[in-house]
Amino acid sequence: MARDDGSNNGVRRVRRRGLAHEVADHIRESILTGRVAPGEPLREVDLASSLDVSRGSVREGLAMLEREGLVRSEWHRGARVIDLGPQDVNEVYMVRAALERLATVSAAANMTPTRLADLDSLVQAMGRALEDDADGLTLLALDLAFHDRVYEAADNSRLTDSWHGVRSQVRLIQLVRIERDQAHYRDLLVAEHHDLVRLISRGPSEELARAAEEHVDAARRVLAPLVDHGRSDAPR
Repeated sequence: MARDDGSNNGVRRVRRRGLAHEVADHIRESILTGRVAPGEPLREVDLASSLDVSRGSVREGLAMLEREGLVRSEWHRGARVIDLGPQDVNEVYMVRAALERLATVSAAANMTPTRLADLDSLVQAMGRALEDDADGLTLLALDLAFHDRVYEAADNSRLTDSWHGVRSQVRLIQLVRIERDQAHYRDLLVAEHHDLVRLISRGPSEELARAAEEHVDAARRVLAPLVDHGRSDAPR
């Protein structure tokens, strides 16, 4: 994956000093835009120097990202970006499927004309982005924004917290899809989300619950083999 020239691991220099959350934001952005590759080490000393912050702030920022599931730390080996495998995809997406089922049905129960129009606008924006041949990161941002709105409409803070607990990992996994199977992703993006809006507009139903769950599970079935194929330790 491409990296920025002249910066450590593709991470841009922060504007303010000593803020662990800002360090986490910048490292997260670098991971989720592909400037830092899965499995790549994240060295405290190098990051502190390139971001112009203390090692303590870097350590705290990395701990935040570890709680999000983007970073793994090992004793005497330091931190590194998670190296995704099929089990990671299966675990994250099985959890996500259960969350999406509940969130989508709950959102339908709380749906208002304004919220429904917002979801429909995002689907239309996906269509325009495809027509304009937008890049995969743009499409992925719209995709996640759609699901963020669903969780907002569900109006369940604990459910939303659960979504935020896996959201960064979902985005990292989806980067693999737009890198290795973007044509398939582009073909399905609008139709699948349009169907969800159509079913949400009818109110809560078992059909909607199944559609929301299958929307995620279908992605899992595509992604697990893609991740396995791209790993350096995968059998050839």
